[in-house]
Amino acid sequence: MEGIDHRMVSVNGITMHIAEKGPKEGPVVLLLHGFPDLWYTWRHQISGLSSLGYRAVAPDLRGYGDSDSPESFSEYTCLNVVGDLVALLDTVAGNQEKVFLVGHDWGAIIGWFLCLFRPEKINGFVCLSVPYRSRNPKVKPVQGFKAVFGDDYYICRFQEPGKIEGEIASADPRIFLRNLFTGRTLGPPILPKDNPFGGKPNPNSENIELPEWFSKKDLDFYVSKFEKAGFTGGLNYYRAMDL
Repeated sequence: MEGIDHRMVSVNGITMHIAEKGPKEGPVVLLLHGFPDLWYTWRHQISGLSSLGYRAVAPDLRGYGDSDSPESFSEYTCLNVVGDLVALLDTVAGNQEKVFLVGHDWGAIIGWFLCLFRPEKINGFVCLSVPYRSRNPKVKPVQGFKAVFGDDYYICRFQEPGKIEGEIASADPRIFLRNLFTGRTLGPPILPKDNPFGGKPNPNSENIELPEWFSKKDLDFYVSKFEKAGFTGGLNYYRAMDL
């Protein structure tokens, strides 16, 4: 991560942390992470893009890492988060008419809204995971997920403020994060109300084997940030879906 600069910027009523690298006049690539990620998700892409002359900018989205985390989930609608990004582009893109956009998971969802609301700012969008889905005016999103996948579908389980946060704390945030980043279970993500994350805290969690592409150092970084900021900010995106 050598040469990556970090700074705090004021956007849309909050303070946002961003990581950036590349020539100041280079074309901007805005990198949007998902849940439960951080700017750190893009550490390799930041260096790779900057070596090609792009200016890579990766924020901690509102509710994550070192950015502000409003308490109410009503402050995590697409209008709130896109407002953050529009203000961020006004700050980092200077006189550039358009930027490139890359989004993963929630970053992809917000990326689609940014393209819809402010297409004049986007030169191209690379969506890595979530395709565009238009809203069904007859069925609210959470209601639709519950009808198809049941009450224990992860998005449904995330809805009650404080509930899942307590379950994550009981299971050990390190194990929760490790399982999310390295799990390969097929089928829709289901979180049963009994033992949703695989058991009690593991006293040997420091010795858990990780894949080659995800080191203990990487896991330590995520754990340190989420232990400090908590998971509520990230979960509030799911709680605002019906809004």
